[in-house]
Order: sequence, then C-alpha cells, then structure tokens
Amino acid sequence: MARITVTVNGADHTDEVEPRLLLAHYLRDKLRLTGTHIGCDTTNCGACTVLCDGLPVKSCTMFAVQADGREIITVEGLATGGQLQPIQQGFKEEHGLQCGFCTPGMMVAATALLERNPDPSEEEIRWALSGNVCRCTGYVNIVKAVRWAAQAMQEQAAPEEPATRQPATEQAATR
Repeated sequence: MARITVTVNGADHTDEVEPRLLLAHYLRDKLRLTGTHIGCDTTNCGACTVLCDGLPVKSCTMFAVQADGREIITVEGLATGGQLQPIQQGFKEEHGLQCGFCTPGMMVAATALLERNPDPSEEEIRWALSGNVCRCTGYVNIVKAVRWAAQAMQEQAAPEEPATRQPATEQAATR
C-alpha cells in the first residue's frame, strides 16, 4: 500500500491505495466522484479526462499514486457555489450532449482549453477535444457549446460600463 495526499476539487484527501490503482477508480470508488466516466481503459475515448495541476489527463491510465501532491479537478469541481461554470452552461444552452457519457471529459478538456486560450477558433476547439470521442453527435453542438462558454467568459471578464456620469457642473454642485 502507498499513502497519497491529493487535492480533489479543492478538498485534501489522504488515503492508503494499492500502487496499481488507477486514478479513475480512486476518484469513482474511493471518493465517489462518479462524473469521471470510464469508457475504454486505453486513453482512446477521453470520458475519464480530469485536470491534473491544470492540465487535462486521462485518469484511466494514470495511477492514483502519480497524483500524490497534486491538484485534481473533476467535472464535479467545475461548478462553484451551486452555479454552473460557463462550459457547463454552454453545453446546456447549445445542446452539446446527447447520451451524456462523453460530456464530463469534454467539459474538463474544454475548460483547460479556455484557461489557456480564452478565444479559440473552431479548429483550435476541435484540436483540443480531439482526444475525446463522442459516439452520438457530429461535434457541431459541442464546438458551439465551447464557443458559447468562451463568449460568456469574455463578457464576464470585460470591465463593466461605468455608471452614468454626472455632467461636470453637477459634480461640482454635489461636492
């Protein structure tokens, strides 16, 4: 057994694990974070994608011991305070899912993309998601969902218009 300490979705966890335990199984079975799906066990489908220190990784081929001392974000960690994160909202608004099996991995991979590139082109989105397979859609709405999220994030980051300014003569009168 190996002792690991890992931060998952902002919470520290210390556990004894078998050295051969895959991160996907640790997240699902030990921590009960079942949003991380297991589809292939060979890194082909991407349903198990999580962020490890901000980078997307396939948790079906990463050992839990490799996550020792690292920060892991799963799809459950994207929402904050009960509010959907823009990528989650984008998938809802643009119908970016059908069966939903690939969706957690897609959302996590898209989150990593938007962290490093807040205004990606369609080609950049498709490239960033190329390690995630969707067997139900043609990816059109998934790409639209990521574009929706990028736009929403840009609008949130834009400075708000200043409040209506009083004419200079009114400002002087109120001093």
